[in-house]
Amino acid sequence: MATTTTAASAENMQPTRSESQGAIVLRRFRKHKIAVFCVFLLGGLLLLSALAPVIAPFPRDEPNLQSRFVTPFATDTDGNFRLLGTDHLGRDFFTRLLYASRTSLGTALIATLISSTMGIVLGMMAGYFGGWVDTAISRTLEVVATFPTLLLLLIMSSILVQNINAIPIPEFFAGFLAWIFAVSEREARIILAVILVLSLFGWTGTARLMRGMVLSVRENIYIESSRALGADNTRILRKHVFPNALPPMIVDFTLGVNAFLVAESALSFLGFGIQDPTPTWGNMLSFAQSYMFQYPWMPLIPSLPILLTSIAINYIGDGLRDALDPRQKI
Repeated sequence: MATTTTAASAENMQPTRSESQGAIVLRRFRKHKIAVFCVFLLGGLLLLSALAPVIAPFPRDEPNLQSRFVTPFATDTDGNFRLLGTDHLGRDFFTRLLYASRTSLGTALIATLISSTMGIVLGMMAGYFGGWVDTAISRTLEVVATFPTLLLLLIMSSILVQNINAIPIPEFFAGFLAWIFAVSEREARIILAVILVLSLFGWTGTARLMRGMVLSVRENIYIESSRALGADNTRILRKHVFPNALPPMIVDFTLGVNAFLVAESALSFLGFGIQDPTPTWGNMLSFAQSYMFQYPWMPLIPSLPILLTSIAINYIGDGLRDALDPRQKI
């Protein structure tokens, strides 16, 4: 009996291999079933949009007035099967939806990346250095946050879209954007103008959140130890402050993509953003709403992706928040 007890005690005392932080986060995230499903949903949508030039069954902007308002799952006058029907110009809805996904999601992702980078850098500087740096950045943040965002987005987007040559964009960069979005260089310049407008007013929330995180981290003992060992501010910010403030930034990034997606769709819908012939979910919905009473299925085609993508991103953000916060119980 004693031998058995001793063996059991020895077995219990064996060291167990600890999980890495990434493995813990992944394990916690997988318990959020809806978030995992939304990851596959959003990933599939991104894959389809990336493959739009390959899998699109018809040319993006080829009108065919003889095949206007073909209903979904029907054939047009030429005998071509139309999965989602055609619009008011006879253009294939499925083809345009694929390219619109590429434009809308790409615009939201790039705008979020730019605004998040601005917010993280400015918030980190304000929270870590304090003093006049914190005062200058915080006052700027408060002024920008008080602007009527939608009104300024409409005004500035309209001005820049109508004067795209006023933005100094290198030719190689315009060509690179044109390749990413599968559009002409002129259309790429318009998309960049909308991205810049969205980014200009979208960094304040990220900066405020980052500043608060840095204020809670900068006085910890390991920061003081690094400073005493001779580490400069750049190293401390890169090695200690930023990694410990990163988890909330990841959640903020996902929610920022959702906000910019809705904002871009709203601008295009109202006629102040990316316009035809470049398809986006917003301008497709704008054209469809003119015929919604005669053809009620038309506005559903661009509006459902907006709704489903917005819900998916929100659930992914919830799952990441629960997985990254050890205080949350899943």
